[in-house]
Amino acid sequence: MLRGLTQVPSEDLEELLRAVHRGRLEFPLRRQGLLLLGMNRLAEHASLLQGLDERGLRAVLVAVLAERRR
Repeated sequence: MLRGLTQVPSEDLEELLRAVHRGRLEFPLRRQGLLLLGMNRLAEHASLLQGLDERGLRAVLVAVLAERRR
């Protein structure tokens, strides 16, 4: 069963968003890129994010974090 990002802590998503803002990722996003940044826990659950370009990744992260803060 695909659970999307429900298993990923908000702190990990915030860390990923910071990495995007700082230009530390290559796009399209790949699992290997997350692992190279030490985001192993995120890489295990982030199949939904793989293949996204920078704009798409930002949009997903902002939307998920906003929903969680509601």
